[in-house]
Amino acid sequence: KELINNPDNQIIMEIKIKLNGTEMTADVEPRTLLVHLIREKFSSTGTHIGCDTSSCGACTILIDGKSAKSCTILAVQVNGKEISTVEGLLTAEGLHPIQEGFKENHALHCGFCTPGMMMRAVELLEKNPNPSEDEIRWGISGNLCRCTGYNNIVSAIKYASAKIRGAELPSTEPKFV
Repeated sequence: KELINNPDNQIIMEIKIKLNGTEMTADVEPRTLLVHLIREKFSSTGTHIGCDTSSCGACTILIDGKSAKSCTILAVQVNGKEISTVEGLLTAEGLHPIQEGFKENHALHCGFCTPGMMMRAVELLEKNPNPSEDEIRWGISGNLCRCTGYNNIVSAIKYASAKIRGAELPSTEPKFV
């Protein structure tokens, strides 16, 4: 970590991360939040800024495969780490199973919570490829959605789980309560 003094007499640190598989370098102030680095320096705007207190989960990303709320992490804390955002889910083969699950199960309305919800679900399915409904609900409990009522989000995660495991895909009929 190299400290650089600039003309404004601010301390600037150079950090290197791997963002969605691509090596990235940035000069940041030590107080720069990770969410701002991702959105402003690297133009990866799928990571949303919601509450700035880690309550909503809209800013959820993966750091070395573990979900984290990027609005309360300093960019300098992830120097040398691998960061995955919702933009990294799409591959040359197409949609990630969780993206397909959200699409097929009508699991988004306004879409604000969706990127963070998807990233949390990706980690959940990495740890437990066949979670029960209760495990899914507990797993996403740190991410808030004000539009959907969660039923279709849970269905989307079940769908992705089945797709990843090569199991029969569940019905994609919307569930309204």
